[in-house]
Amino acid sequence: MTTVKTLLGLPGLRLRPRAGTDLLDRPVTRIYVTELSDPGRYLSAGELVLSGLLWWHAPGDAEPFVAALARSGAAALAASGADSGGIPDDVVDACVRHRIPLLEVPPDLSFSVITEQVVLALAAASDSARKRLQAAAEAPVETLVERAAAELGLPCWVLSGLGRPIAGTAPLPMPPEDVVRRYAAREPGPLTVVPVEGRHAVPWLIAVGGPLSTAQAELAEEVAGLVGVTRARAARPEASLPGEVCVVALRTEGSDESRDVLGELLPDAQLLDSAGETSYAAAVRPSPAGLSTVEPLLRATRILCGISDPGPRTEAVESARYAVEVAARRPGRLTVVRAGEVDAHELLLAGAPAGLRAALRRRVLGPLLAYDAEQHTDLVHTVRVFLECSGSPTRAAKALHVHVNTLRYRIGRAGELLGVDLTEFTGQLDVYLALRAGVEGGG
Repeated sequence: MTTVKTLLGLPGLRLRPRAGTDLLDRPVTRIYVTELSDPGRYLSAGELVLSGLLWWHAPGDAEPFVAALARSGAAALAASGADSGGIPDDVVDACVRHRIPLLEVPPDLSFSVITEQVVLALAAASDSARKRLQAAAEAPVETLVERAAAELGLPCWVLSGLGRPIAGTAPLPMPPEDVVRRYAAREPGPLTVVPVEGRHAVPWLIAVGGPLSTAQAELAEEVAGLVGVTRARAARPEASLPGEVCVVALRTEGSDESRDVLGELLPDAQLLDSAGETSYAAAVRPSPAGLSTVEPLLRATRILCGISDPGPRTEAVESARYAVEVAARRPGRLTVVRAGEVDAHELLLAGAPAGLRAALRRRVLGPLLAYDAEQHTDLVHTVRVFLECSGSPTRAAKALHVHVNTLRYRIGRAGELLGVDLTEFTGQLDVYLALRAGVEGGG
């Protein structure tokens, strides 16, 4: 890493510090030459600003110039007083006030010589930094991040696409989920985010605490590549789980991302079998909260998650499988269903093949469906509301906005068509299951 102090040691430059001697460890990322009185719009963080002070004419001129350097995060000001009779006290005072290191350039030194030597120093530092990082290629992610932060002169973090912090050199300035959201939405923010290379469905991200120069961006890409290799090399530890577990079934429709997503979502879980677009993992206390974070980063057209109740593994797998089928019959790109929150009949219907559900609907409701089609009525809806009101004519009539006698007539007529007594529990159960097995697929 090239710092302001590094420039003081470059042979032939003979730069002399005039202010900010306690700030010489600031990293320098590139050099910028200007004679504008307010160069703020053209500056970026980490720059060494080189100026002949042609913009200075009287006391007070230094304030807007140096303030612009401070706002941009410039590393230092290297100034020549060859055309102003030395560096004015006004410039020195402004640099002290705004905490900008001030380096005096000898009056006989060409700016082209300074520029050439600084550029060579930056290139050499970048090459050395890359070599030092590559030397740590076998190190854990935590070590790589520490090395990266030292070379870039900025705090660094590694996050999963679910917003899970993996390593970092300082507290994040925002929730990790916000970092991922901003990256997915391409929103600007205080951090520079670089994706980690690899073939994993859920990417890891390198976050750096500030804007990057071209050289720093290249170095961050190098770090991302090394972290990707380390991630691929790391073996997933086998989880030790109790006899009773929860199983999570995850389906990523239209992609093969489910297994990778589960691996990131539940790092302490035990991955079970995968079947096409659906994968399973056994865990003690699964939480799918991170799914909403990673959703924008996935190729899948829908992300469906089913979570079983705690139980023996075989039973839990079946329960999770039925729960994800219930999720598939609900709207939305991301749907999470917990088996314990689903009615028993809904889970049972979810486990039945679509053809069987369709056959059940036709066999039980066929005469009623045909009558509605011929007479342009909607007795099917009347029956469903009646059953969902626990067979209460009064409640159903109120829900349908009809007189209770009208409701009783319609239910009686529907019962005649179906050959079922709709006031008797067994008949009600058969008809209700057939209704729920219909267009909603048991959902």
